[in-house]
Amino acid sequence: MTATSAVRPKGSVRNPLGRAGHLFVSGYFVLLVAFGVLPTGYALWLALSNSRGQYVGFGNFTRTFSDYRFGPAFAHIGLYLLVWLAVLMVLVVLLALMLHGRMRRTASTLRFLFYLPGALAGVASVLLWLILLDPASSPVGWLLDAFGWHTLAQVIAPGHLPVLFTVIAFWTGAGGWIVIMYGALNNIPDEILEAARIDGASTLQIALRVQIPMITKWIAYMLILAFAAGTQLFVEPQLVATASWGMIPDSWSPNQLSYQYAFQAGDFNGAAALSVDLLLLGLGCAALVVFRAGLFGRD
Repeated sequence: MTATSAVRPKGSVRNPLGRAGHLFVSGYFVLLVAFGVLPTGYALWLALSNSRGQYVGFGNFTRTFSDYRFGPAFAHIGLYLLVWLAVLMVLVVLLALMLHGRMRRTASTLRFLFYLPGALAGVASVLLWLILLDPASSPVGWLLDAFGWHTLAQVIAPGHLPVLFTVIAFWTGAGGWIVIMYGALNNIPDEILEAARIDGASTLQIALRVQIPMITKWIAYMLILAFAAGTQLFVEPQLVATASWGMIPDSWSPNQLSYQYAFQAGDFNGAAALSVDLLLLGLGCAALVVFRAGLFGRD
């Protein structure tokens, strides 16, 4: 008889919490494998084979890379991500700090208002913005006229698209992140904030030296998911391209280009290669953020 068995009472259940944990995550695990791991594996096989199922190595990757649309599509999405992630991180953290501080009395109402646009589906949101951005029908047409934009074509000019898509994405998706960051700020013990005030720290100093460093992991988590979602931009440029009557290319984003390969040219292998490119890009940037921010380190 070992020392462990001597201490454990007879008939006791070994680690019941572990079994309960496995039961709770089993449903997610099954869905993850069915709709995440297996489709990813299938896409990887398509990317490495041809239409007859023969292994071709990196042939599909080199073929899509040499496409004249490949470079502009990734340049467009790179510029959009640069603008979108910078605006998201600055404004979300700033608004969360304001809700946690001077606007605490109205925080519940404002959190609801921030979150409300996210209830709209992506297509409905873009259609709403197309109406708002059309000077002929927009309730803020006077503001668009003040910028010298008198037609929808002028508003959705190719050079404006990264900023316009950032505005749409922030309006639809930032509310949820504001709520998450507000919750992260609430987890900071009041004793730490009170000690900083006693030491003479101003509101700005507390935000920069106490609050933001203590929610760095949440900011990193937001950055990873927002980057992954941003690389998959499809609905917004697709609808804007339709509304522009050909002024905006239908391969503006890599996801649109992948759609063209799959459903216009019938080349699912090339489309899979583009999807794997986006996957590797997302994984690489996520790994960089994880290690730089110490996302999985112990507190």
